[in-house]
Amino acid sequence: MAALFWLGTALGYRARQAELHGHLWRAASDARGMRRALERALAMDSSCVDCLLGLAIYEYALARAGALARLVARIIGLGGGDAEVALARLRRVSEEGTLARYEARWLYANALVRESRGDATLREEALQLVGALASEFPDNPVFARFLQPAPSEP
Repeated sequence: MAALFWLGTALGYRARQAELHGHLWRAASDARGMRRALERALAMDSSCVDCLLGLAIYEYALARAGALARLVARIIGLGGGDAEVALARLRRVSEEGTLARYEARWLYANALVRESRGDATLREEALQLVGALASEFPDNPVFARFLQPAPSEP
């Protein structure tokens, strides 16, 4: 089970790097492999909460992709994504995860900000999560920048 978790994690990072470099077919192939490995790990050990992080990122990315990208993803067998399922998984890993807890908190906070669209409650939850991360890791400039108020429009 541990080998499948680490395989899924490695394939997930490789998929992100491929996407960043414009290698979309490679990214899709690696993402599919990540999903399979993590789902197999969960099937072997349903208590592997950390396995949910990669699956949550996968679901969220597909759910928030453009219409054409979602269509292509469905055609090639990647699925369509579900933002609600992804957010629930991110929350669970951020609360119960062992290896991926901090990464899940950061990703969950960013997803909450994206989903907030004027909902102050979601934005406040995100700020609390990142505030806790900033207090635990005070030298991290990314957390500090996240917590700075947005510049007001003239």
